[in-house]
Amino acid sequence: MQAKALTLYETTIGKKALLALSGTVLFGFVIIHMLGNLQVYLGAEVFNGYAATLKGNALVLWGARTVLIASVVAHVVVSMTLVSQTAGVRDVGYRTLKTRKTTYAALTMKYGGPALLFFILFHLAHFTFPGLAVGHYVHSHTNVYGNFVGSFQNPIVVVLYVTAQIFLGLHLYHGGSSLLQTLGLSHPRYDATLRLVPKAIGLGVAVGNISMPLAVLAGVIR
Repeated sequence: MQAKALTLYETTIGKKALLALSGTVLFGFVIIHMLGNLQVYLGAEVFNGYAATLKGNALVLWGARTVLIASVVAHVVVSMTLVSQTAGVRDVGYRTLKTRKTTYAALTMKYGGPALLFFILFHLAHFTFPGLAVGHYVHSHTNVYGNFVGSFQNPIVVVLYVTAQIFLGLHLYHGGSSLLQTLGLSHPRYDATLRLVPKAIGLGVAVGNISMPLAVLAGVIR
């Protein structure tokens, strides 16, 4: 009986390629999303204008949302598949535990991924649909600045978002390092410099996103 030829997706290389592609899309989104949100420092008029511009072009908005949703689904499904395959081939039966050389970011991937997925769902429900007033304010679909400030005057919400951004920063760092390896961007002469890129992105996104709720809580943004 002739063996069935594997499709590209059925191979580990194919899965890692799809993971890298979806990860690249999500990398770009979180950076652009952070840069857009940083406009909250410019005041209510600018921030509400930015939000209105995003909502003003339905074709672009829903096109971007479709790509993002597809990327998130692909990223989650492929990640779970690869984790399952790794667990299936892992050696068992040893009585002694062998510690692998790894990073804190890699250790958080197993738990950080699901935590970020739940956070994304909460974040969408909080600010997009249906819009949840988590604090002493009334949610508005036009006064996005008011929703932002009202939400982050609640310390519990701030703690939730700060924790999620720490996970996101670690996820971007480890994911970026894996992306460089998948794309074959490795050379002894440039490795040290290349490793700084995912670190800078992870740290930059985490610090940028964390600064905003803390600024509201401190009264800098009001």
